Amino acid sequence: MAAKDELARRRYERLVDRLESMMRGTLRPEYQGYYGQLILGGDDLAEMGELADVRRAARQAGRRLGWKTTTHLVGGRLFVLDEREVPEEIEQLAKNAAADAVDRAWREHQ
Repeated sequence: MAAKDELARRRYERLVDRLESMMRGTLRPEYQGYYGQLILGGDDLAEMGELADVRRAARQAGRRLGWKTTTHLVGGRLFVLDEREVPEEIEQLAKNAAADAVDRAWREHQ
């Protein structure tokens, strides 16, 4: 029985490591670790195992990254979000980037 528990623990730790890597990959350097998010589709979730385990692993991975992590299941997708309060200067950078993206999209479609 101990071997089975050890195997489950190692599998869980690999899941946490994998999710942490995926979450880290979504971060934009200019936002200094804020505005983190990861969206896992149904195929990803099926491959990763039980939903409760994936959510728990995502929260642990988020803690490693300093996130205030929340998870939301919507339409078969799991959203993993960093809900920390964002410093004003980083929030302004993000607003400017969003405005620039909307402006570019608008000009491309005219």
